[in-house]
Amino acid sequence: MTVDELTPVRAEPRDDAEQVTQALPGEPLEVENEEGGWARVRTAYGYPGWVHAAALAHGEGEWPATRDGDPVEEARAYLGCPYEWGGMTEAGIDCSGLVHIAYRRLGRLIPRDADQQEDAGAPVAEADLRRGDLVCYGDHIAFWLGDGRILHATGRDGVRRVLEEEHPPELASRVRAYVRF
Repeated sequence: MTVDELTPVRAEPRDDAEQVTQALPGEPLEVENEEGGWARVRTAYGYPGWVHAAALAHGEGEWPATRDGDPVEEARAYLGCPYEWGGMTEAGIDCSGLVHIAYRRLGRLIPRDADQQEDAGAPVAEADLRRGDLVCYGDHIAFWLGDGRILHATGRDGVRRVLEEEHPPELASRVRAYVRF
């Protein structure tokens, strides 16, 4: 199955439940079960959630073809976009969605959430960081740009958008790991 248009994927089968991610048009989805007009789905990257059953379309869906490119440059296409929890588009995107979609646009399948991305990446020592590595904070993730700069989608008060900036001290003090894909 797939969806024809951008579709919220919810934590529970209710319209007021948390949006945990979004299913993009043409994205392959596995339907696990249906109940009360809702379908429990699992994405190609293993993410479970609920969508309106009416949003589903027949077809296999397809993942973008693998191509050469730079995930940082793909992420830069979202500079200035608003922050949205669970979002994965120019209309709204969160930190792990930014990392996920940057790789996805290159046809690379990586996990959706920051903690999953941290677990899936190869650990890197701080001294060995290079542009494009990921800085992991547990509940947040950012691209390392070098020279003390990061690229991320931030939901902090007063900012709430995708930006490049000096590594904020409040984040730098919370670094848990550095990883590379």
